[in-house]
Amino acid sequence: MPEKKVSLPAKLINGGVAGLVGVTCVFPIDLAKTRLQNQQGARVYSAAVNLTLVTPEKAIKLAANDIFRQKLSKDGKLPLWGEILAGCGAGTCQVVVTTPMEMLKIQLQDAGRLAAQRSVSASAPAASPAPSLVASRTAQAGHAAARRASATSITLELLRTRGLRGLYRGTGATLLRDVPFSMIYFPLFAKLNAVGRREDLHGNPQDRAPFMQSFMAGCAAGSVAAVAVTPLDVIKTRLQTLQKGQGEDSYRGIIDCTRRILNREGPLAFLKGATCRALVIAPLFGIAQGVYFLGIGEKVLGLLG
Repeated sequence: MPEKKVSLPAKLINGGVAGLVGVTCVFPIDLAKTRLQNQQGARVYSAAVNLTLVTPEKAIKLAANDIFRQKLSKDGKLPLWGEILAGCGAGTCQVVVTTPMEMLKIQLQDAGRLAAQRSVSASAPAASPAPSLVASRTAQAGHAAARRASATSITLELLRTRGLRGLYRGTGATLLRDVPFSMIYFPLFAKLNAVGRREDLHGNPQDRAPFMQSFMAGCAAGSVAAVAVTPLDVIKTRLQTLQKGQGEDSYRGIIDCTRRILNREGPLAFLKGATCRALVIAPLFGIAQGVYFLGIGEKVLGLLG
């Protein structure tokens, strides 16, 4: 039977909708994860984030994996090496969008933490008999700055001060995280999503799979892949955090970041946010995969065509 062709526009729509729904559902945990990974001193958290920044990443990741799987399949079958290679291709493609999106997301999520940290420092007791008014105004200014932060303002500031290169800070670290993640996630998801359908074990993972099976497969595969690459995610988050709090390190690259974290905070620092990351990725990919396979893009294009 001839293999059904993958429609790239339909898959991008599916991935975009899936990403938007999934990210919206898990946003609070994702916010906590970023705060935990950046935490090098006081535990102070407060702020919000524009969730739709990561939607294009999910669209590209899921659609690219489908395209690569189709290209690497022969007679509807895909060996394990093909699944890993397809995941590698998907992880590589998504970095074009993921790096600037993650860059902006991290600055937005971290704005509240830094504002709160500044207000704590400003309100600390001092030798002067009447610093409270200054401290109060400093704290208010810090929180106002956090509230004013937006994806647009951060983008414009990065382009003005650092150029296009500023938006792609941490690209190497993002590749080191996203490529291994996708190489683990997609083959494992395909195996779990094919349970009970052995004849299609290496074929199209969404064929005849019920929603709940895709959801559970996405949760399981996502949590395993997320925990596996958490050390790389910690490094990426540190490198992409532009504004450092009091007593926090600045890094010159992946090797320098790895060395400083290891020397100053110990090996366990590379697992900061691992639980939150698993709690974010598991439902995110479970929901995203379930929604992705509903075929919303195909239905929309069918109505328009």
